[in-house]
Amino acid sequence: MGFFLPGDSLLFTAGLLCTAHAGDKVHLPLVLVAAAGAVGGAQTGFWPGRRGGRALLARTTNRHLLEEAARARRFLARYGHGRAIVLARFVPVVRTVLNPLAGALDVPAGTFALWQVTGGLLWAVGVAVAGYLLGSSISGVDRYLLPIGEVIVVVSLAPVALEVRRGRRAGVSSGPRDRDGAVDR
Repeated sequence: MGFFLPGDSLLFTAGLLCTAHAGDKVHLPLVLVAAAGAVGGAQTGFWPGRRGGRALLARTTNRHLLEEAARARRFLARYGHGRAIVLARFVPVVRTVLNPLAGALDVPAGTFALWQVTGGLLWAVGVAVAGYLLGSSISGVDRYLLPIGEVIVVVSLAPVALEVRRGRRAGVSSGPRDRDGAVDR
């Protein structure tokens, strides 16, 4: 359900807003809630993929879904399960889509759990604490929330934009294709 929520910018902004005022005690329960949400959300995505993802991929004729599953398989093979799962945390769309695909692509449950907890903690705690540290080092940071949020959104979407651009270039450079997807020469 949280697929369309911009996690990076929300966590960073929440960290900014947790900044203590002069004389107040520092309270940052956000880090615990964010970490629990990141870990719980990834596990929640993994299990439906594990239970029904393989059957769905075997029966589907949806070309886009099959291409994305192949892309996820290559990503997991290229970086290894652990590194791929941790890296996926830091790329907005991949962070959400990789979890059910990892289940469908037979990533071992224990391996997935270990690395998604590691990546989830690094991502959730890191982004929230980065916002908190920025907020505590700049007085009146609330005046800069919109520009900071815009920068975070641009930085978060940059890897996705680069990947789309790379994919389009690869499609153009490989030449025209026939109905079956084979390259015409």
